[in-house]
Amino acid sequence: MQQTIPSYMGLIESLLVCSTGNENKILQANPNLVDEGLVKTMKQVAMMQEKIGKFNAEWLRNFANMLEIRLKDDSKFFNQEIYVNFLMQILQVISNSQSQPETVYSLLEYNQDKVNKNLAVVLQNWAKENLPNMEPLLAQTVAIDITNFSNLILQFPLGNQSDNVEIAIAGYENALQVLSHQKFPSIWATIHNNLGTSYHQRTIGNPKENIEKAIASYHQALQVRTFDEFPVVWASTQNNLGNAYQQRMAGDREENLENAILCYEKAFKVRTSEEFPQEWASTQNNLGAAYHERITGREIDNIELALSCYNFALKVRTRESFPLDWATTQNNLGNAYIDRIAGKKEDNLEVAIACFAGALEIYTQEDYPLNWAITLNNLGAAYYKRIKGDRKQNLTQAISYFQDTLQQYTREEFPIEWENTQDHLTQANQQLAFCGESDA
Repeated sequence: MQQTIPSYMGLIESLLVCSTGNENKILQANPNLVDEGLVKTMKQVAMMQEKIGKFNAEWLRNFANMLEIRLKDDSKFFNQEIYVNFLMQILQVISNSQSQPETVYSLLEYNQDKVNKNLAVVLQNWAKENLPNMEPLLAQTVAIDITNFSNLILQFPLGNQSDNVEIAIAGYENALQVLSHQKFPSIWATIHNNLGTSYHQRTIGNPKENIEKAIASYHQALQVRTFDEFPVVWASTQNNLGNAYQQRMAGDREENLENAILCYEKAFKVRTSEEFPQEWASTQNNLGAAYHERITGREIDNIELALSCYNFALKVRTRESFPLDWATTQNNLGNAYIDRIAGKKEDNLEVAIACFAGALEIYTQEDYPLNWAITLNNLGAAYYKRIKGDRKQNLTQAISYFQDTLQQYTREEFPIEWENTQDHLTQANQQLAFCGESDA
């Protein structure tokens, strides 16, 4: 959704200034933007009452609620024939273009109004009904086209990313009914790897179950993707499996983190800084996160290992070459410095503040609102703990950052993050009040 934030904002501005009664015309002229992402952005803008005015904020909030209801109703009653025809068009383009991304993405971009969860439902039903009745060779060809479509939609930068993931899952799971382990081992393994990634990214359903499905899919892929036969993709799946274990909710947390570290260490057998610098840096970043959370061993040692991994990653992830990756690792590095036990606490906090401030130069609210909120919240925590400077000024700055964070962390969309930030805000206000009493 982050890539379409400016478009959402432009549409919202048009709705706010248009004459009463013209709202539907504006929505009809921008069908590719009328989705859950627009509703979410509307609600966020409505919270900025001081900037847009109380009347506009109330109107926008009501309009967002009405649009949300409309979208839910529309999903129950849609013209399946239109979606089936669109699916056939997609598969034909994929077959004719040999899955060239530019050609397929052009079609998807032009038909964004149909790239949604309805398409996932149609793909699921159509494949389930038709693939078993096709001649084996035709079924295999269509299943490969569906797999290629899933690969492309998973990387499609436009539209609702949650819907794109659902479409990909529907495609992969149906393709696996035709493309067996025995006849198509390499394709089968690739599908399982990508299905694992899809479940790991999934935002619908039970998060705990989604990660378990991701782990199971990666293990399936590794039955074929061995170090001896396919070292490069073996390392990629090991890295993915490490990410899933690091976020796993089931099982023992300490064991999950050790499994994650083991997966990353395995990946380094192939992902060297000389041969695969970007992949090596990515795995270093992931390993740093695992060491930061590690339970086994001494905390002081684990945090130093995390810092070392992040600094290794930054040798490749420079701001000039990979700004987004650089910002991600800078944010991670800042968190590690906040928790660092070695060295002087006051110096560690200054480094953390510099890391978060640098990341926020890339993670702007307009382009990357969620990353912006995460990093800004971390910066607020650093100022709350800051030792150098004036205590009251530090607390005032922390409060400001926590308040700004709540523009993104709404109670409806991010209840856990909202509650945590509210707790931080309350603590900072209490500390500031205590400072005032001490001065009196």
